[in-house]
Amino acid sequence: MKFETFIALRYFRAKRRTGFISIITWVSIIGVTIGVAALEIVLSTFNGFENEVRTRLINADAHIRVRKFYTEDIKDYQPLLDSIRTVPHVVGVSPVITKEGVIRSKDGNQPAVIRGLDPRSAAEVSTVPTSVVSGQFDLSLKDVDGKKLYGIVLGRYLAENLFIFEPGSVVTLFTIPENAGLLTPPRIQQFVVTGISEIGFYEYDKVSAYISLEAAQKLFRMPGAVTWIEVKLDDYNLAGKIAPLIEKKLGGYPYHAVTWFELNRSLYSWMTIEKWGAFVVLSLIIMVAAFNIISSLIMIVMEKTREIGILKSMGATSRGIMRIFLLEGIIVGVLGMTFGSLIGFTIGYLQQTWGIIRLPSDVYLIDKLPVEMHLMDFAAVGAAAIILCLIAAVYPAFKASRLEPVEAIRYE
Repeated sequence: MKFETFIALRYFRAKRRTGFISIITWVSIIGVTIGVAALEIVLSTFNGFENEVRTRLINADAHIRVRKFYTEDIKDYQPLLDSIRTVPHVVGVSPVITKEGVIRSKDGNQPAVIRGLDPRSAAEVSTVPTSVVSGQFDLSLKDVDGKKLYGIVLGRYLAENLFIFEPGSVVTLFTIPENAGLLTPPRIQQFVVTGISEIGFYEYDKVSAYISLEAAQKLFRMPGAVTWIEVKLDDYNLAGKIAPLIEKKLGGYPYHAVTWFELNRSLYSWMTIEKWGAFVVLSLIIMVAAFNIISSLIMIVMEKTREIGILKSMGATSRGIMRIFLLEGIIVGVLGMTFGSLIGFTIGYLQQTWGIIRLPSDVYLIDKLPVEMHLMDFAAVGAAAIILCLIAAVYPAFKASRLEPVEAIRYE
């Protein structure tokens, strides 16, 4: 052990002549501990909510969306489906038609995003078929009062806005052709509500309506065509690597593969900025503790003036004296980081395992506060704490190193 480390530990453990200095030192450690624990708990909570949002979005939109440039429809899409299935890590492929329209019930009208799904393959790429909370996912033709009507599944909040609370209601879907003129009549088709779905993402559940691919092709005059193809992978984190492979497999232009992150780039970017913004703001707690470190070390320097003079007279260099007090700051940072990390991990583990903090199930779709701990977050917070404590110790260490041995021991 180097003498600087030995003396730093000795100074830290030794009883002060003035107990107030020792109190300030422990207040500094407690401040760092609280700051580190708060940061780690908040970042883990952000991770939990981000994971919930990402999971629900990915479940609704699949991992990769293959479409044509300039929003052209994809015709003769079956060979494309077969080609995409041969790409590594692809576990599901399904064609989709997406258009906008208006749904009318006997009690109101609501704008909606109409999604035509292939009932045979929709479950391969999306959780929509399994998200039905009332009724069933049945988009086939039904006999209703002597009429043949296709089934339609409505998002929960869309159904509520139409005052539809259970399956069986007949709704009318209006859509305007894209190249329609002023006097062009809308296309109209009736459907029977067979189910109400809840994906868990409000922005989707308030506008989404699902019909069969066959019904959508008839309604939107798209025989043998679809809007895009949805692809599911065995690991959504591979989307950025697999998307170029799919484009290459399809021959490149005019086909373009868009990943789940690109589809919701602004949302994910906002969540990232919010997370690290909280990191910066809560780091101020550690900075407050760092100011206590400055004051306590300055008082230690004043108390140990004679000892510093003796060390210098025995051959200790100014750099060696400076290292002693820098190590004091690092010790405070390491202790605060260790205690804070233990507290943060313990609270996060208890919340993950037993869900101590509960959420009202009638308000939220989850029944407990989501927490997801990441090793990199803990490492970043710990490094930030130690660096701030080290910076706080620089000035007192510099002052100690500048003491002249003759002046320090003149009256001893």
